[in-house]
Amino acid sequence: MLVRDAMSTVVLTIGPAHTLRQAARLMSARRIGAAVVHDPDTCGLGIITERDILVAVGSGQDPDIETAGAHTTTDVVFASPVWTLDEAAGAMTHGGFRHLIVLDDDGPVGIVSVRDIIRCWTPARQRPAELV
Repeated sequence: MLVRDAMSTVVLTIGPAHTLRQAARLMSARRIGAAVVHDPDTCGLGIITERDILVAVGSGQDPDIETAGAHTTTDVVFASPVWTLDEAAGAMTHGGFRHLIVLDDDGPVGIVSVRDIIRCWTPARQRPAELV
């Protein structure tokens, strides 16, 4: 199975000036755990995750003042839609992260998470016999 078969195509893109609270609200509303951060001044793409926000707030930083740009991971490993799930899982394991931005020639087309990969690798649950 390939990354394109598992990835979420719901890609939230925010700017580095968004506050952590704004990022959290947008991520929560879409029920996603990561957002792409696009900085037009650097033409760079980064990622901010729910864990990044949790760490910042947990350390006492103000989510209404702190910006996404200050908590963005910019040293990003990108996945290709044609990577296998094994390749994506290997990159995540090697890098110690749980989300990969999926890029094609036109830019971000999805995000694949550990949860997406597990969902594909885990067989559908069987209904208990008494419910059939």
